[in-house]
Amino acid sequence: MSNFWDLVWLIVSVFLFVAYILIMFHIVVDLFRDTELGGGFKALWIIGLIFLPVLTALVYIVGRGTGMAQRQRAAMQRAKADTDAYIREVAGKSPADQIADAKKLLDAGAISQDEFARLKAKALA
Repeated sequence: MSNFWDLVWLIVSVFLFVAYILIMFHIVVDLFRDTELGGGFKALWIIGLIFLPVLTALVYIVGRGTGMAQRQRAAMQRAKADTDAYIREVAGKSPADQIADAKKLLDAGAISQDEFARLKAKALA
């Protein structure tokens, strides 16, 4: 029976340690993501996290938790915008652009009406 409780204690301890490491990681990332906080204050927070980690983490989360969430949200929005811009760039022209280009070719007499219809169908597919 003692082995069972030792195993339970081990599982709980490992869970709490991993949660603690994740919280510390998020705090350090947030510290360096914050552009409004000066370098001296960042150094003080890091020193506090080294010497009084649990107390400093609690104070940081209570005192700066709202800003922490806002900075995380802003970083996610920037990443999404960058990803969307990259996808638009790589994907090429939109169907409307392809049809407009084909219409210009038709008006210039470079392609026939059948070729225009085929290009239009391909763009809309």
